[in-house]
Amino acid sequence: MPRSSTKSRTVTIKQVAEAAAVHPSTVSRALNPATRYLVAEEVAERVLAAAQRLGYRRNLLAAGLRTGRSHLVGMLVPDIANTVFSPILSGAAERLAAEGFSTVVADVGRDSSRQLEIVRELATRQIEGLILATVQRDDPVVDFCLEQGLPAVLVNRAEEKRRLSAVVSDDALGMQLAVDHVVELGHRRIAHLAGPETVSTGHLRRRAFYGAMEQHDLRSTEPLHEAAEGYSREEGAIATRRLLDRDPDITAIVAANDLLALGAYDALKERGLRCPEDISIVGHNDMPMMDLVTPPLTTIRIGHNALGREAADLLLQRIRGDDPEIRNIVLAPSLVVRESTARPRQGQAKRTRSAKATRSAVAG
Repeated sequence: MPRSSTKSRTVTIKQVAEAAAVHPSTVSRALNPATRYLVAEEVAERVLAAAQRLGYRRNLLAAGLRTGRSHLVGMLVPDIANTVFSPILSGAAERLAAEGFSTVVADVGRDSSRQLEIVRELATRQIEGLILATVQRDDPVVDFCLEQGLPAVLVNRAEEKRRLSAVVSDDALGMQLAVDHVVELGHRRIAHLAGPETVSTGHLRRRAFYGAMEQHDLRSTEPLHEAAEGYSREEGAIATRRLLDRDPDITAIVAANDLLALGAYDALKERGLRCPEDISIVGHNDMPMMDLVTPPLTTIRIGHNALGREAADLLLQRIRGDDPEIRNIVLAPSLVVRESTARPRQGQAKRTRSAKATRSAVAG
């Protein structure tokens, strides 16, 4: 009984050309997104259909050896477990793939020396560009990219010196929307759970918080904020404890991101306080599943997928040399009202102080 052949065969450009009734060079141009415009649309569609029918796969390694290009783009994130970055990565990767680029994602943490080490390694592998979601206000990775002439753009965060193009959300508008919301509910003793000062989102959102408070004539002589050392739930809880210890009359907390807000949930629960009955909480980012936590989080929604797509577009322009100018694209956020905010109840501050006194007595 003859054996059926299960060994896969490699489909060549010549076979695709024969199937599409065109010259092999036409196939090469049609299958490369960078040169597809050189082929008539009807011919390009015929070539693509033939390639798909035959199961042709473009050999990027061989193409890179011929052209000196890798068609690889690196994307650096500080914490891949943080779901904020998933839609950013998805939006960028989809846009890059449409232009024939593959994406390498690196989870590099917050250590700038480690980030620099990984970027150097990517550069040796002929990476054609970088999308950085890791940048600090003054960042050594940016120095390296500029020194090496490596195309790079920033996403979600910006560098203070503005040496690279960036795509960010409007932090000032987002914080204004958050403060306006709790003020309209009747809150006056409002605190800010701030992000790290070393990154633009922490710095700009804190500054915008005080600007919004001043607009409502609520600026206190004593700063009403605590800065977390990192954007994590644990750090949010630590900073919230400090806030509550310093000012038990707080009736609302506006956080610099959703993970910090979730940490505030934990700190309130530890102290027998309820959200929003005792303290209202507003997040920032609208991470996936913020509508499923208890209570569902009122937050500032950022178009993360759009951030990724715009960053990819800017990087593609830089790689091609189409747009040498440094550009800063700012996308408008929106307020999403859920169940973590409510009007302050009469005597709410008194109850908050009472809860603190009860805990102190128990501890004593």
